[in-house]
Amino acid sequence: MRILFAAPAYWPSSAFGGPISVMRELARGLVARGHAVDVVTSSLTDLESSPPRRGRVEQVDGARVHYLPTPLRYRWMGITPSVWRELDGLDRPDLVHVFGFRDFVGTISSAWARRRRVPYVFEGLGMVRPKLRKVALKRALDASLYRPVLRGAGLLLAASRVEAVEYSGAGAPASRIVVRPNGFPAPAPPAARPGPLRRRLGLDAATPLVLSVGRIARGKGLDLLVRALADLPEAHLAIVGPDDRHGVHAELVALRSALGLERRVQLLGPWPAAGAPPLELFADADVSALVSAHENFGMVAAEAAAAGTASLVSDRCGIAELVRDRAALVVPYELEPAREALRRLLGDDELRASLGRGGRELAGELSWAEVVSQQERIYERLA
Repeated sequence: MRILFAAPAYWPSSAFGGPISVMRELARGLVARGHAVDVVTSSLTDLESSPPRRGRVEQVDGARVHYLPTPLRYRWMGITPSVWRELDGLDRPDLVHVFGFRDFVGTISSAWARRRRVPYVFEGLGMVRPKLRKVALKRALDASLYRPVLRGAGLLLAASRVEAVEYSGAGAPASRIVVRPNGFPAPAPPAARPGPLRRRLGLDAATPLVLSVGRIARGKGLDLLVRALADLPEAHLAIVGPDDRHGVHAELVALRSALGLERRVQLLGPWPAAGAPPLELFADADVSALVSAHENFGMVAAEAAAAGTASLVSDRCGIAELVRDRAALVVPYELEPAREALRRLLGDDELRASLGRGGRELAGELSWAEVVSQQERIYERLA
């Protein structure tokens, strides 16, 4: 098949979070199975630098990626005026896969697909239910400007049952909703400690270490982790990831100071090694924590499982149904349950080892090859 991805951002962008790696793995796997994949996307790479005003086309993992000129932006919404013209210049695809919601590239690409009578799959990446900021405005736009994006999709693809419920809440019929989980990285062998993370923090192999990987953003439960650490006097917390620039970083620094945790809570920013999941970071931690208020999946827990690191996951994360009591302890999005689960994990070597073994087994079962095979069947059903 000839497949077209429409995405708000694409590799080498890293600050957008887990969806970038998901799109890249799907494209890589589909190319390996003999399909032709084109990607149309903005030229955004992060929230700080100005995107290039000139477009380019590059081969990435066998896919042809069209980085469109992006003269304007609003955070991760890149305004790409040439997207319709670029689509008209491509060989006609058999289908389009639209990633994300309320962005310029996806909105225009879905309209182009409807006009050209090309079927498309819509994958919302956890954005369909309005949340966090400007909720009233999002609801108004969803009922008008963005309504055709969902209604025109042949299938709505959810990464978990959590996301499937969001589609149902937006009025989508169950017959058009398909659940396809994200893949797990290949299991990694146990790594020696101290590794790169502990060396950077100046910690020996025995010091209890909790790790949070992901954007520093509201709704990620980072304040819960900092507060929980106040009652775990031997433990350290490392927060690794880019700042979403909505004031959460400053709030965490103030909270850390108020609790007297400057020595034990470190905000490290993005990890410098790019290109692959930071499995060596997870292997250095005793516990990986993903206690978000909402995650359509939660790739961090998949990466921790592949590294053999026990996880703490909130029940609002889509991946919770896969990792519960096998690779992670799953708790409500509340301070006290999170604190007690961390206390239990850090105090029980055998529990952590058991969850680590379960995580590696799960990663072996739910590989990207298996997920790409599922994706291929979904495309065949639509086409």
